[in-house]
Amino acid sequence: MAGGGFVVGDGQKTYPGKLTPFVLFTCVVAAMGGLIFGYDIGISGGVTSMPSFLRRFFPSVYRKQQEDATTNQYCQYDSPTLTLFTSSLYLAALISSLVASTVTRKFGRRLSMLFGGILFCAGALINGFAKHVWMLIVGRILLGFGIGFANQLEKVIFGQYLLVVKLNDSVPLYLSEMAPYKYRGALNIGFQLSITIGILVAEVLNYFFAKIKGGWGWRLSLGGAVVPALIITLGSLVLPDTPNSMIERGKHEKAKTKLRRIRGVDDVSQEFDDLVAASKESQSIEHPWTNLLRRKYRPHLTMAIMIPFFQQLTGINVIMFYAPVLFNTIGFTTDASLMSAVVTGSVNVAATLVSIYGVDKWGRRFLFLEGGTQMLICQAVVAACIGAKFGVDGTPGELPKWYAIVVVTFICIYVAGFAWSWGPLGWLVPSEIFPLEIRSAAQSITVSVNMIFTFIIAQIFLTMLCHLKFGLFLVFAFFVIVMSIFVYIFLPETKGIPIEEMGQVWRSHWYWSRFVEDGEYGNGLEMGKSSSNQGTKHV
Repeated sequence: MAGGGFVVGDGQKTYPGKLTPFVLFTCVVAAMGGLIFGYDIGISGGVTSMPSFLRRFFPSVYRKQQEDATTNQYCQYDSPTLTLFTSSLYLAALISSLVASTVTRKFGRRLSMLFGGILFCAGALINGFAKHVWMLIVGRILLGFGIGFANQLEKVIFGQYLLVVKLNDSVPLYLSEMAPYKYRGALNIGFQLSITIGILVAEVLNYFFAKIKGGWGWRLSLGGAVVPALIITLGSLVLPDTPNSMIERGKHEKAKTKLRRIRGVDDVSQEFDDLVAASKESQSIEHPWTNLLRRKYRPHLTMAIMIPFFQQLTGINVIMFYAPVLFNTIGFTTDASLMSAVVTGSVNVAATLVSIYGVDKWGRRFLFLEGGTQMLICQAVVAACIGAKFGVDGTPGELPKWYAIVVVTFICIYVAGFAWSWGPLGWLVPSEIFPLEIRSAAQSITVSVNMIFTFIIAQIFLTMLCHLKFGLFLVFAFFVIVMSIFVYIFLPETKGIPIEEMGQVWRSHWYWSRFVEDGEYGNGLEMGKSSSNQGTKHV
């Protein structure tokens, strides 16, 4: 049984359920949305380090890299058009899904995944057959539209003055709603694992496609994105909607039947009644965006903004987007830079498996803090190594073999620290802490912030590397210190708590309890209950 429980007052409340093959299947297929995302992250950095690709689409960068021996090593890839090729996808994802949110509300989350897969197929094919830079950009924008349909998005008015974008990441939310709470962390990180696998597959393909004679291997790299797109497209055809989504659309009997199948037991009355109660309360709230500003949701709003903000400022996308470019910048040959990216991608996958194993045993806070410490040390060492070799002038040259091994080793340790902490937990924790009545709005903010800063970092990284040199790694190290302090002080532990009962972690927190009073937390499960369980503890 996927049992367990938590103390509420003097009693114990446990939802029965098994970790059924049905749950595993649906979570694996749904998490393939991450494979699309990961493949795109890994593929862009690889092709932008291929000489044949640069010569055709970015000749100014090619000349600096191949022909000008006096070029500052830090600045050889500094090109706004080149960075736009990478970053345009994320801006498109942020803007695209005005229609997707409407489709999701009416027809469910899996249809958004289906549309996302179709659009991603179109973008991948355009990129694979591109003959001009504008075709690359259009293809990337279509890829962003595809991601936008997997991350439904609509424009709303936030309060009276602030216009924002609502972006609801359907896959992590789907996984959090489908998984039994005892295994929620591990199953949700399946989404992050699929991202890391997508990155690794892209890096391996880049390495071998770069060796194709004639210099057209980049077409296979970009066009190969159609494969994960087909996986999510075909997979979405067999995915069920979550009971939460069915209840929200009034299909109660179907939702109860689906819940029985998901949990693998006949008696799901208690959990079903709680879900219905939560849904009724959420539907009674007409302005979730305005309500998100209410005092009792202050902790949720804070986490919805700060966790994705900090996740992007770990500097990981510097490694994942531009790994081959970065390794080439610090003196690796093209083949060596692509192979080093494969090594870091392999470490990324392995470390994510560690997180799957430990997240529901060791807890979220432990992984956040340990990973932050690990990343901080590695960023300082890498900055020192690059600074010692190239200084502030960026004098061109190749690294000695032993020196290169040291740099790659510490970058791998850094990637491992991220992959079992801020990588998966940056998606997991926001998806599990929001009560149903603000879940859509709060999760929308989370992914909006994530996409905004993903775009910003992707767009300005190469320019920042040119101007800040090795000091760029110290900038990210500073933010790692800040985010670790934030987690230590403000983030409560959420492992083992059903998402419908998450209010207790805020009421028992030393700081957030002043905002979330007993009986006020609106999660649809405590309506009419007394406020006699002050100081709730969970097990």
